Amino acid sequence: MGSHYDQLTLKERIRIDLLSQAGRSIRRIACELGRAPSTVSRELARNAKPTKQWPGGYEGERAHALAARRRRWDARFKLARQPALRNHVRDRLAMGWSPEQIAGRLALDDAPMRVSHESIYRFVYHRCAQADYWHRLLPRRKHRRGKLARGGLGTIDHIKARRPLAERPQAANTRAQAGHWEADLMAFSKHGQYVLVLHERASRIVRIARITTKRAAHVAASIAALVRTAPKAVCRTIAFDNGTEFSHHYKLHETIGVETFFCDPHAPWQKGGVENAIARMRRTLPRKSDLAKIPARRLKAIAENYNNTPRKCLGFKTPNEIFNRVALQT
Repeated sequence: MGSHYDQLTLKERIRIDLLSQAGRSIRRIACELGRAPSTVSRELARNAKPTKQWPGGYEGERAHALAARRRRWDARFKLARQPALRNHVRDRLAMGWSPEQIAGRLALDDAPMRVSHESIYRFVYHRCAQADYWHRLLPRRKHRRGKLARGGLGTIDHIKARRPLAERPQAANTRAQAGHWEADLMAFSKHGQYVLVLHERASRIVRIARITTKRAAHVAASIAALVRTAPKAVCRTIAFDNGTEFSHHYKLHETIGVETFFCDPHAPWQKGGVENAIARMRRTLPRKSDLAKIPARRLKAIAENYNNTPRKCLGFKTPNEIFNRVALQT
């Protein structure tokens, strides 16, 4: 048998029905359809069985409906029937991948095991009903589907030499050009514990650094140190919200030569890339975490895990793959 197999179509099943009623042999039917005799034999045996409502015999339209229903049912429990695939999915969920990322990467790698993200979700919620708690491995750890409540608004501050985001180059807005970054802070419950996060819009790569104060001068110096780790050609602009910790942004013009822009008041969604990155990293760094007990190598591993996780918006490539390609072209 070949490596690729197409399901029988409705037209083919109706043709099997007509040829079978005409008394043609299985091999003759298979020859006329261009199919293997085993395919025709299996089709007739599977979809002609009598039931309480059906006296028996093959009918093309009924057989097609049965096959469609069987595919829907089998897809729901595909993970239950394939332990290797189930273990692969569970391992990736434990790594923080979403079902869509898992399914997309399997397709991109042309893996012999395939599953849709919908099948993963159905299996997860099925296992949740069986008290197996697979939902705790999902990114949002929800036991059922539904939107979560949205967060609040940001603060409004007057900042020296502030330029609105509307003045940022159009290439940054469309993500058509690399080198346009977004910055924000992850705050934690203990005083003096912060993680500075830089997010590049085109590749979605992140750079992070632990800091102990929100003083504007220290934050600006930390941003400059992070940006210097990237090639100069991919350091064009940085976008901030209106927090006072970014009020020394103008010093970045002199130190690293980048332009700085600010979101509109109460519009943090305008730098949605870094907001999304922080939400993803919160899965392993919740607000109650004690950064003093987390070694530097652990923070580095969290950033690397994020940068090596495939993203749907990148065609299921990873941020590192996209950024490294762009860096080599500069």
